[in-house]
Amino acid sequence: MKILSRYYKKIKIAYIKVAVFVSVIAAFFLPQRQTLESTGDNSFTVYLNGVQVGVMGDIEEVDECLIAARKSLASGSEEIVLAESELSWEGEEVLWGTVDDKNVIISNMLAALKGSVKETLNRSYTVKINEYTVNLASTQEVLELLQASIKKYDTGNQYHTDLVLDSSRELNVLTTQIYTEEEQENEEEAIVTSVGINAALDEIFADIEPASEKDFSDYELGLLSLEFGDTVEVVESYLQEYDLTPLSKAIEEVTKDQEKEQIYEVVAGDTLSQIAEKNEIPLADLIAMNETIENENSVIRVGDELIVTVPEPELSVERTEQMYYEEDYEADIIYVENDDWYTNQTQTLQEPSAGHRKVVADVSYRNNEEVSREILKEEITYAAVPKIVERGTKIPPTYIKPISGGRLSSGFGRRKAPTRGASSYHKGIDWATPVGTAVMASSGGTVAKAGWGSGYGYVVYINHADGRQTRYGHLSKVLVKQGQTVTQGQKIALSGNTGVSTGPHVHFEILIGGAQVNPFDYLN
Repeated sequence: MKILSRYYKKIKIAYIKVAVFVSVIAAFFLPQRQTLESTGDNSFTVYLNGVQVGVMGDIEEVDECLIAARKSLASGSEEIVLAESELSWEGEEVLWGTVDDKNVIISNMLAALKGSVKETLNRSYTVKINEYTVNLASTQEVLELLQASIKKYDTGNQYHTDLVLDSSRELNVLTTQIYTEEEQENEEEAIVTSVGINAALDEIFADIEPASEKDFSDYELGLLSLEFGDTVEVVESYLQEYDLTPLSKAIEEVTKDQEKEQIYEVVAGDTLSQIAEKNEIPLADLIAMNETIENENSVIRVGDELIVTVPEPELSVERTEQMYYEEDYEADIIYVENDDWYTNQTQTLQEPSAGHRKVVADVSYRNNEEVSREILKEEITYAAVPKIVERGTKIPPTYIKPISGGRLSSGFGRRKAPTRGASSYHKGIDWATPVGTAVMASSGGTVAKAGWGSGYGYVVYINHADGRQTRYGHLSKVLVKQGQTVTQGQKIALSGNTGVSTGPHVHFEILIGGAQVNPFDYLN
């Protein structure tokens, strides 16, 4: 037994020596094991999005590995890839530990990122036209959208669109350029010939050769120029798939006419119904759009600005066409000024008759609406006879409401007679007001009558410089005399209830040529 025991001890000691030797060899020659310093936590198990990706001895290197993994993920797509990357780790202090190679950790991180890809943002292009924006998938789609906007005006397919960098912007913003193939070729030739003898000779001959009048056949008729009427801005962006608009829908939105508000300035001769017809909108809609218009009888004046709607596409196109046509035409009206007449006084001295002519003109349009016309050549077949009108230059007097306040109790025109002796056709307007209310001259003039006037009760007539007359009836007291000159707004009487009257009020008339007219048509 002693011999066996001694032998067993020798084997045990040999086994321990071999184990120590192997451990030392492993420590020096195997990379996955290393001696770790005892300075607190020195072995870190790293997790990415809850998935274990490896063990590290230096936790400060974890961000470097994550950046490398994200770069690897992004390199597999031309678009922007969004993925969650929530890092966590558990640390412990060990004497001997196994750590993973950084490449292994990066590979494991890449696998974890792929499993948590949130969404991919597609490279796209946002097109902005005034307040309208649309997102398209490529520059090719942007160009197709722009080309569709000019297609209906460019039937010969002469013009092409391109995107160029907007030099006026600090950021990379693209804008549009429209060109023809001929323009592009001429520009290239101009670079070569803009300097040198050819350019000099062209200038010399241009000075020597006299300009001769063109014949109709010398004009090149057709589309001369075409450009967008709105500023187009295009920027590169990264968007999700559902944020992109299909090209066909974008073309429909951009080229289809939309009802857009514009300002219309009232000109001489305009009425509300004419303005509505001219702009192809219902009269009721025109009234609804303008707060200053109460109804179809509201007064409008030259220079007033009204809101109207006109059909226009989101992207307007401006073009100029050179065209030949024959037409009957009217000569411009010839005015003869008369300083003794008021501006509302006119007389036709000669009636017009139309002439006929052949014309070549440059006509400019915004979309389908003509904005200007320049006649380049005109040949009169037979001349038009102009209309000759004599007109006054003096500003006519104005008319104001003769009382302050009051309630409108009877308008101008047909009515049911309010009392025996009263007319069923009212030739003025009435304002109910307490007895003694101040009555003022509606306009300056000379008192023609002041006193009792039968059915009018106490009444005042005033003649005005423009030939009109105003009358003020049912007064309680007259404050002016016949032949007296009064100014606009001057107190001429007190209101009352005299004559044929149903209550205290002021009756007011305006007469032109001896006949009563509706005062509301003339009051300011």
